[in-house]
Amino acid sequence: MSSTLLEVTRASHEEVERLERLIVKDLQNEPANNKDRLFQSHRVRNMIENIITTTEKLVEVYEDKDNARRDEIAALGGQTAMGTNVFSAFYDRLKEIREYHRRHPAARVVDANEDYEAMLKEEPVIEFTGEEAFGKYLDMHELYNQYNNLKFEKPIEYSAYLDIFSQPNIVPRKLKFSRQYREYMENLLEYLVYFFQRTEPLQDLDRIFSKVTTEFEEQWENDAVQGWEKNSQENGHLSADHTVIDLDFYSTAEELKEVGPEKLKEALAALGLKSGGTVQQRAERLFLTKDTPLEKLDKKHFAKGSRGSEPNGGAATSKEVDNSKEIALMEAKINKLCDLLDETIVRTKENVVKKQALTYDEMEAEREEEETQADTESDDDEQQIYNPLKLPMGWDGKPIPYWLYKLHGLGQEFKCEICGNYSYWGRRAFERHFKEWRHQHGMRCLGIPNTKNFNEITSIKEAQELWKGIQERQGVNKWRPDLEEEYEDKEGNIYNRKTYTDLQRQGLI
Repeated sequence: MSSTLLEVTRASHEEVERLERLIVKDLQNEPANNKDRLFQSHRVRNMIENIITTTEKLVEVYEDKDNARRDEIAALGGQTAMGTNVFSAFYDRLKEIREYHRRHPAARVVDANEDYEAMLKEEPVIEFTGEEAFGKYLDMHELYNQYNNLKFEKPIEYSAYLDIFSQPNIVPRKLKFSRQYREYMENLLEYLVYFFQRTEPLQDLDRIFSKVTTEFEEQWENDAVQGWEKNSQENGHLSADHTVIDLDFYSTAEELKEVGPEKLKEALAALGLKSGGTVQQRAERLFLTKDTPLEKLDKKHFAKGSRGSEPNGGAATSKEVDNSKEIALMEAKINKLCDLLDETIVRTKENVVKKQALTYDEMEAEREEEETQADTESDDDEQQIYNPLKLPMGWDGKPIPYWLYKLHGLGQEFKCEICGNYSYWGRRAFERHFKEWRHQHGMRCLGIPNTKNFNEITSIKEAQELWKGIQERQGVNKWRPDLEEEYEDKEGNIYNRKTYTDLQRQGLI
């Protein structure tokens, strides 16, 4: 019964509207933890993709390139080759409906809402490695090994790599033209994109990259891309410094042989020179460029069709310029992704540093604790989180680790009578509360200025006695707000009210 084009159109519109209502309903539910947030985001993303697919089909129907929709509408109106007969068209459709129900007497109306409501409870499959901890951390180990294999410098530790991978501009430009570096950048960009799509599925990455590309093109035209300025080029020609080997460190061709045949080959290819021959021949050919400009070298040293054999002797080919531009654009995209994933990168660094400080037994105990919490959640999502030690909740809706709880002394309770016997857990929270609104309100109710003299005072009786003693020492029976009431500016500087008012009137704060 839904085979007609108009019925398909109606059903598609109904599906789009139903999906839109489901998206609103799903987003109205506040996720309890990071895992639920990811499930919700991916559910919404899948529904959006279904809406886009259905809408594209509707557009094709309305374009009606084969005139099928127009013919169907005409048939409904009773228009035939013999003329218009509305009643004939009506009874033909009525006969079709009766015939359908005669063949399917047990047919019933299917409530599509039941299937769509089930989508709100769906848990999409999201692939994360164990190191990524369901999107909490980055897993950069493969890229770290690939980076160390580039041999830019001495091998670095994993924690140090996490500090520099988001800064590709620190790599010398002359080292960026190798095939290995390009492959590393492609893999790094691919991983960051994949991770971002898994953790932030509602973000429009295409739109973000489009903006990055537009800004990059403008900067490239104005020679403003960091690390890719043309100050080392002359009239658009690449200089001899753009090899993967710094010749200043070598005094003879014999010393240059120690670099190895592959490195020599890459350096020669980057300059457009012949890269064949023995290691000795390659080293001698490359060493010639240390003191001799490319345009003055004999043409026999250049590969066929290379830039050195052109009349301009040393002009960069369009392929090389495009290669530089592609690498620079990848770096710009990586920088943008690192900005978007800044919090995750910081968490990853902290997690790595923390693991380095833990013993094997402590790591195993923490891993078992995380697995126990994960099993508890998977058994019953609505079950209250197991927290026998009553630890504070972290950013992901789970209790913070016990070692962090002990580190900050969160098991120590401080009560303040001035705040209405309110409890503060941990020394840091206790010290901070003297400047917060609850304590300030309590001091105002007592008619006592909230100055530094009353820090660490939590008893009403002690505060009143101290205030009485201060008044006696000063020989004043009444508090002078102009001199004793404290004000704080945006930078944290403390003034009395008179000074603060004068500075504010002069526009200095």
